[in-house]
Amino acid sequence: MNPVFDLILHAGTVIDPMTNRHEVADIAIADGRIAAIAPALDPALARAVTDVSGRIVTAGMIDTHGHIYEHVTGRFGLNPDLVGVYSGVTTIIDQGGPSCMTIAGFRNFIAAPAKTRVLAFLSAYLVGGLEGHLYPELYGPDQTNVAHSVRAARENSDLVRGVKGHAELGGVSRWGLNVMRIGKQIAREAGIPLYIHLGQLWPTAEDNPDIDADELVRELLPIMEEGDVLAHPFTRHPGGFISVETGEVHPVIWAALERGVTVDVGHGSHFSFDMARKVMAAGITPYTLGADMHGYNVKVPSATDLADRKLNPFAGVAPFNLTHAMSKLLYLGMPLDAVIATVTANPARMIRMEDTLGSLQVGREADISVLTLHKGHFSMIDNSGVRVSASEMITPEFCLRAGVRYDATSPLVPPLDMQAA
Repeated sequence: MNPVFDLILHAGTVIDPMTNRHEVADIAIADGRIAAIAPALDPALARAVTDVSGRIVTAGMIDTHGHIYEHVTGRFGLNPDLVGVYSGVTTIIDQGGPSCMTIAGFRNFIAAPAKTRVLAFLSAYLVGGLEGHLYPELYGPDQTNVAHSVRAARENSDLVRGVKGHAELGGVSRWGLNVMRIGKQIAREAGIPLYIHLGQLWPTAEDNPDIDADELVRELLPIMEEGDVLAHPFTRHPGGFISVETGEVHPVIWAALERGVTVDVGHGSHFSFDMARKVMAAGITPYTLGADMHGYNVKVPSATDLADRKLNPFAGVAPFNLTHAMSKLLYLGMPLDAVIATVTANPARMIRMEDTLGSLQVGREADISVLTLHKGHFSMIDNSGVRVSASEMITPEFCLRAGVRYDATSPLVPPLDMQAA
């Protein structure tokens, strides 16, 4: 019998929230695409068979919050494939690294050579994500250009899926919310979502130190519309989902969610177990999940300027990656299928690519992530230093990107024994 398929992934637990599939099945790959999904396929039909029994097989994971404009954003940017395919992630979205001035470099030097599918939310600021927004004076309304940003977004619509801006106390103390209104104008004219960072980044201006964090949120949210995204719901920094005045979720957050604004857990340096419990207990469930890894909050291979990196306000080397962040959502009580949805079906919808990404369907490109759900005793820590003990931990095994296999060998993936309680 002549082989029909290049590969069969045999007997994995296939979880696809977009099609409500959760079952043990075989998946066949041919010419870089999914050729068949069935309870059992004849192994003689394939040139190779990989036994994935006991593993989770899902659509290629989408990391909604990356910082991968390597070199151009200085110490902030990570290698896209170390965060991507070598971490079990087939698609990564850079949040605010490229701007209208630097999108051509992003296309040619990052997206084109990467093995990972690379997309971006264009920075609302001309400087983009230089050095992780270390210099607040570069991020005012005079450092924007609506017409050029709209043109860049339209001309690069295959890469640019949204606009990134920041709503935080330091910036508001300098410029008010003008930059956010400009970001919304760019997004609206380009026909793409606005993605807003919540939680303080910069110190408040010396001549205007008393900014009301709650008032910032109240003024911001009416700007946002259906399809826009609020990031960092679990931040412990002022200006987030939790009101400083009441200690509860802002009422305006609920109003925004009712309008169709969604919630992205930009994990990184903005994850607090205490805040997460409070927000989720109020009934707010994360829609998408991004690891938010960057050169200041993970141990970068071959980095030699560690002392300088520690100067960043969000410096830290707590081990984490996308599956580690998924494990925290499991710990907080989200069902496994809902957690899988935050890195597959939901982000595909967020970037309006659900017709091609986020689901395992015959005929689609074979972007597939294979994960292991470990049972045991594991230790997890948040940005504020709170440590918890969990009974489950998800790790990446490998992924297929357009049918090509990449093992999860990235040094950015914390070894399982490092996470044992």
